[in-house]
Order: sequence, then C-alpha cells, then structure tokens
Amino acid sequence: MRKHERVTEPVSDGPAAGPRGDAARPEPPTIRAVGLVLYAADRLLLVRASGQRAYYLPGGKIDPGETELEALHREAREELGVELRETRFYARYVTDAVGQRPGTQVDLACYTATIEGTPTPAAEITDLRHLTRAEYLADPEIQAPAIRTLYTDLTSGR
Repeated sequence: MRKHERVTEPVSDGPAAGPRGDAARPEPPTIRAVGLVLYAADRLLLVRASGQRAYYLPGGKIDPGETELEALHREAREELGVELRETRFYARYVTDAVGQRPGTQVDLACYTATIEGTPTPAAEITDLRHLTRAEYLADPEIQAPAIRTLYTDLTSGR
C-alpha cells in the first residue's frame, strides 16, 4: 500500500478480529482504528491523549469481535461523553501511526455523525480543540499524518 492511501469504501461491518482476507499480514504491523470526523465552520474536533503530543480524531483501536461502528460509538461515549446519530462512512486512511514503534501503520476508518451532548474530555483524553487546517499545520509537534491528509480532503470539498 502507498504511504498515505485513502480508500473510499468501508471494509465491512464484520468483526475486527483476525485477518481481513489477507493470507498473511506482512510487516510492518497495522493497527485498525476508527475516528470521528466532526467538521463545521472550517474547524475539526481533535483530541490529545495523556502522554501524547499529537492531536488526532476522537476514536481508537477496534477491539476483537467489534465492528467499526460499534468501536466508534463506544469510543465516542468513553472519550467525549456523547452519543452518535446518523453515522456515515467518510474515508479510510492507511498511513504511519503516531506514538507507535517505527514502521507501524494505522488503518483509520473515518465516519461522520451528529452528536447528542457536549464533547468533554474523558478517559485518556486530556484536551480537545476545534482547529482549522492552518492552525493544525502551524505546529508540527501536534500533527499526525492521517489528519494532515484528512484536512486536505475536508478543505477541498471532497
């Protein structure tokens, strides 16, 4: 796969455990994750976890036996204290993972949704911000490759 591959279809709603049709997953390792895209007025909701410098989408790793949508709803409740409605697949990004050993990739399934409640940092989330693309790109210390690509898609009207 290319370093910053974007796929426009969800993998499936099937369980995340085990291979996704690949006979043997080659190194480097890939982390399957989901992210919530809340974008309005040119600002994207991003969060920072304890011990991390980068800001990225609310969401996280998919637990064994969990579908992408189940993981997304669980992570929204745990990290932001909100419920999701009208979830829709947006895009999939496969790129370098932030805060992991070198060579580790993330397969990030992004979904949009409407929310019930006010996002409040919870669980491992220590901060949340609504950032424009320019604000995000102004500080290389807080950037994640998938988010840079997502901002490009969001601001190009994809």
